[in-house]
Amino acid sequence: MYAFDFVRPSSVADAVAALGQEDAQALGGGQTLIPALKQRLASPSTLVSLAGIAEIRGVCLDDDGRVCIGGGTPHAVVAAEAAKHYPALAAMANRIGDPAVRNRGTIGGSLANNDPSACYPAAVLASNATILTNAREIAADDYFQGMFTTALDEGEIITEVRFPVPQAANYQKFVQPASRFALTGVFVARFADGVRVAVTGAAEDGVFRWAEAEAALSDSFAAEAVKGLEVAADGMISDLHGTPEYRANLVRVLTARAVAAAG
Repeated sequence: MYAFDFVRPSSVADAVAALGQEDAQALGGGQTLIPALKQRLASPSTLVSLAGIAEIRGVCLDDDGRVCIGGGTPHAVVAAEAAKHYPALAAMANRIGDPAVRNRGTIGGSLANNDPSACYPAAVLASNATILTNAREIAADDYFQGMFTTALDEGEIITEVRFPVPQAANYQKFVQPASRFALTGVFVARFADGVRVAVTGAAEDGVFRWAEAEAALSDSFAAEAVKGLEVAADGMISDLHGTPEYRANLVRVLTARAVAAAG
């Protein structure tokens, strides 16, 4: 590591002001940034911790029945407090990493980083959630823009994520044992106007919606509806854990399992 200034603001306004400094970077739970600092892959002159901002922590329901989660809320809190209102989302949060990661990592940090194998992007995209920042609201379909790339501007902070609650939902994750990230993960959500299917861990460009499965499942919400579909291997991740063809097959298999589990 190397020398840097550390700022711990107590409000979003103060955090935004601090991030206006040259080479300042936000620090959520630090589950990605701290290892990057240790390996000198990141070198901010100032770290702006969001951990002391009470206004961006917690889980509640709004007047429209959406589950609203503060950007600074740890995964373990999501797992505990969203369980009554959105069980599939809570169950997903409860399988992220290990207990240490779940108690430090935050939903806002995960979404801001947009790791191609992270779980939250699939839940946000499948749920058609809205990401709120200190400056605006961003629809899920507009937010994710490729591997480690989002619609966030420099210094913009995720303050809240609002999840419409589907009629049925489930997340299936094929775990990479060492990292606990998703080798491939599929989140399926059925709403009154159709089904959304979001895939993480499989594609080089990060999370994506599987349109063919959405159409088939909107006509018939049954596991058999996707068994005859094919997922193209082009653009899928190839590494020591699996070939593109392997991940493409996992997308179809996990989608069918998620539908069966969602009922």
